[in-house]
Amino acid sequence: MLLSRHGLRRRRGRRKDGLMEHSAYVILSRLRIQGPMSIGELSEAFGLDASTLNRQTAAAQHDGLVERIPDPEGGLARKFCLTENGRQLLDEEREYTIAALERVMEDWPEDDIAAFASYLRRFNSGIERLEGRPWPRP
Repeated sequence: MLLSRHGLRRRRGRRKDGLMEHSAYVILSRLRIQGPMSIGELSEAFGLDASTLNRQTAAAQHDGLVERIPDPEGGLARKFCLTENGRQLLDEEREYTIAALERVMEDWPEDDIAAFASYLRRFNSGIERLEGRPWPRP
């Protein structure tokens, strides 16, 4: 997320001109990888209180990025999942970020890029482990 502060993502704030709020980007990314999640599951995953996530998911829902659905596994809690618009905008944001990273590293040797990615993955995994929130990724 530090990378996003240095201009790799377009802008902050509510969706304007096709741009996604940072909190929506994080939530949508997690839903894309993990599948539908309830407020409680999002709270546990991010270490945020339910009221914060209620505000963030309400804004994402208002922007048409997520929708609430019955639990696909039959539980009582309703879960959030990506809308088609949410998927599309998330893909656009990721493409923009990848292009920005490619510009930053355009003169890096391939070995350096691979090493950087490996160290960053390891660093993020270490943080998640220390916070007690590791999760499988593809």
